[in-house]
Amino acid sequence: MATLAAHLNDFAISVTDADRILYREPGFALLEDDHLATGDEAYSSARIKPRRINNRYWFDLKTTPFSDPRFRHMSAADLVSRQLEDIWKRVASPGDRLALAVPPYMNNDNLGLLLGIAMELNIDVVAMVDSSVCATRRNYQHAVPVHIDLSLHTAMLTRLMQEEQAQVERSAIIDDCGVLALYDNWIQIIAEAFVQQSRFDPLHTAETEQALQDNMPGWMSVAASADTVPMQLEYRGIVHQAEIESLEWVAAASPVYQNIVSNLRALFRAEDTPAIQLSDRAARMPGLAETLKTRVGGEVFLLGPGATARGLLQRCPRDNSSGGLTLLRHLPWDQATIDVQSVDSATEGGRPTHLLFGNHAYSLGSELLVLGAQAADGERWLDFQSEMPGVSRRHCTIGQEKGQCVVTDHSRYGTYLNGHRIDGSAVLQTGDVVRVGTPGFELRLITAEEWHGT
Repeated sequence: MATLAAHLNDFAISVTDADRILYREPGFALLEDDHLATGDEAYSSARIKPRRINNRYWFDLKTTPFSDPRFRHMSAADLVSRQLEDIWKRVASPGDRLALAVPPYMNNDNLGLLLGIAMELNIDVVAMVDSSVCATRRNYQHAVPVHIDLSLHTAMLTRLMQEEQAQVERSAIIDDCGVLALYDNWIQIIAEAFVQQSRFDPLHTAETEQALQDNMPGWMSVAASADTVPMQLEYRGIVHQAEIESLEWVAAASPVYQNIVSNLRALFRAEDTPAIQLSDRAARMPGLAETLKTRVGGEVFLLGPGATARGLLQRCPRDNSSGGLTLLRHLPWDQATIDVQSVDSATEGGRPTHLLFGNHAYSLGSELLVLGAQAADGERWLDFQSEMPGVSRRHCTIGQEKGQCVVTDHSRYGTYLNGHRIDGSAVLQTGDVVRVGTPGFELRLITAEEWHGT
């Protein structure tokens, strides 16, 4: 009798025991007329039979029947039940128990339904713990950790408190920023490269489109470690070749990466030293770690395959005799502390010198610029010249602090940086947009070039 740990991230649902990874397959289902397949078997037909594929059932777990006529007699719960049953048959022995590392996109209703499914399958679930806490096994001293993971459909960012243990403080779930969005972008540039370099269109047939998807992990690995990615596909006995510079992979991913950067910057306060912890899924994305290091600053830490499930297994709460299971959002550390050195904040974005509102630019120096609905004596104030709902009297301040341009929120309603509400304060970069009020006044951070002549 053993305890196994499962990480329910649908990009790669993984199960581990004390020694190794026993299962690691995606949350894909293929519904044929007389056959239902899940995991790798379904994934291998995702581009060949896209109309018979469902890959949102872990992300949107409920009992409502699917609207798609091909799946109308089933629900997400049915597909989760089938895949979970398949997993348990493959990995478990009689008497084994299961601990669950739960991604942030699963809410209490999802988890209640999941426990009911496990009970029907006679799976003894002994613990449910937030996945970011499971992955965080050490104290990042003098820093604030944020754990980043990617699922099929989302990017998940979790800021952690470190009061004698790892504890969830706040999470951001970014829709349409998961692995599938990245794969779609990369498949497009790869297909264009084959067309331009070998006059072969791999998107012309479903089989070769599937081959693009199947080869993606290997090509990604090369893109993350080399300057160019050589690629080849065989179709009807002919081998077609193409090559893409690794920087093109990063450029194609930039819309997704920029969305992650914007959300991440809003999670860190101006005084924080970032400790950015990437799951192995996020770490494998070409250029992501480097982008975060450059645009956000601090230090980046990369986790290995199965780290989340292993982190749960090593620290799994052993006693659930008090009653029903609840989701734990904290666990003690079990590895040595890392002393994170304070470093200068990211500078690629540039330090702004002015705040642009309408047609007027306000200089930003050591004297704070106050944004709000009512001026106070002795303060430098930006006059919006009209009223706006959600703007406090002294809403926020912007100025230079310790070599950084910082916005500090003083309002009841929140100050927004690039569309995301900041947590007290945030470091500003050239090109950022600050919004106050609803629908709001928008102000852009700019840099004015100084020219002294010759």
